[in-house]
Amino acid sequence: YARARLLESGYKEIGIDHFSKPEDALYQAFEEGRMHRNFMGYSDSKTEVMIGLGASSISDSWDAFAQNEKSIEAYYALLDENKIPVVKGHILDDEDLEVRKHILNLMCHYLTKWDEHSILDWDLITSKLSELESDGLVQLSEQQIDIPKQGHAFIRNICMCLDMRLYRKAPNTQVFSQTI
Repeated sequence: YARARLLESGYKEIGIDHFSKPEDALYQAFEEGRMHRNFMGYSDSKTEVMIGLGASSISDSWDAFAQNEKSIEAYYALLDENKIPVVKGHILDDEDLEVRKHILNLMCHYLTKWDEHSILDWDLITSKLSELESDGLVQLSEQQIDIPKQGHAFIRNICMCLDMRLYRKAPNTQVFSQTI
């Protein structure tokens, strides 16, 4: 209902759960193929460095992530000790960076392409996408994934097929947001 009301009011769908008026900078960025996505959502400019302030916040330096202490009490205790309240992080390797690039392409442009220099296992990825392809939610061609309009609502499921870490080691606890 809310989606229909937004569309009736002149908003355009530009990404998963995001809408914009055609005259807005975000819509223009979407149309021009320069929209970006970060932890905060979609942006009309690329953000390579984000510094998270506050308990539970996440910082992103493009090739690494860091998360602050989740507990507000522990967060302030670390600050009182003049310590940076980061409790965990991850440095992205070459594979992580390539996966990130393709997921951002899909999330922002509904299209990604690769070449023969890719280090990802595209045979495995495309096999994971085959059922979605048979349902008409993705279009696979040589070295390209395209997501038609009917697949936009399933973008998270589609992007999960590119996450090699999910295949190598199933987590014991929920690490990423889950799809329904």
